[in-house]
Amino acid sequence: MIRLSIPLRQALSRLTMPVLIAAAFGTMLLGKADTVLVERSRMALADALAPIYGVLSEPVAALREAVQDLRYLAAMREENARLREENERLHRWQAAALALEAENGLLRRQLRYMPEAPASFHTAKVVADAGGTYARAVLLSLQPGIALRKGQVALDERGLAGRVTEVGNRSARVLLVTDMNSRIPVVLEGSRSRAILAGTNGERPRLQHWPEGTPPQDGERVVTSAEAGVFPAGLPVGVVRWSEGGAPEVELFARLDKLDLLRIFDFGLSGILPPEAVARPEPRPRR
Repeated sequence: MIRLSIPLRQALSRLTMPVLIAAAFGTMLLGKADTVLVERSRMALADALAPIYGVLSEPVAALREAVQDLRYLAAMREENARLREENERLHRWQAAALALEAENGLLRRQLRYMPEAPASFHTAKVVADAGGTYARAVLLSLQPGIALRKGQVALDERGLAGRVTEVGNRSARVLLVTDMNSRIPVVLEGSRSRAILAGTNGERPRLQHWPEGTPPQDGERVVTSAEAGVFPAGLPVGVVRWSEGGAPEVELFARLDKLDLLRIFDFGLSGILPPEAVARPEPRPRR
């Protein structure tokens, strides 16, 4: 090994940076002067290094795949832990549901509970936004042989839509829950408080006459009440939404703006109908 004196090594260390800078500038000038030579040199270097790159790329790709497999295994481990926890939670809920089912069956036997017969229904197509007495109503087209009656409940696939108010031979008119003439007894599922759902001719009807001290909570589910024999209990209506003006409104489950088909249910109820929907007797001729 050649030993260099300290002053010589210091001189070489000072010259290293200027030499590298000069070489870089020389390479740039050479590239500007003879681009063909530079391109040939670059491609010759690339041809020489290509096999080396090919050999090195295989272990790099294998290492990359191994890292991805490790990440996938870690994600699978977390997913398995989460699924195991959910499974345990579902087992607890299943045990609670079985216990409640057994208790419910025992109470029904003790009370001699008689289950209600399933309600019959007919499906009818919405053909027009009906006018006439009501601002928010739709006209249904009935198939021959289908006989509806006033007061039957209309639902779409999501929830309560309205109630039949007029019936013809081939058509029927349904008063929607958003009409200002609509008044529906409802129950707030969270507090079990009763209220009246009143239509406003807008998209959302409002809640009225709830018990003092228990105002409706935002997001609380609203279902029908069996008060006055108008609707059966438990039909889904919507959720509570407080308006900017501070009024409790109900965001309906039913899509009243996109009604194509309605199911008309016969629950055997004959509750109160709006005055306009009640047929008045014809005057008798004087004798």
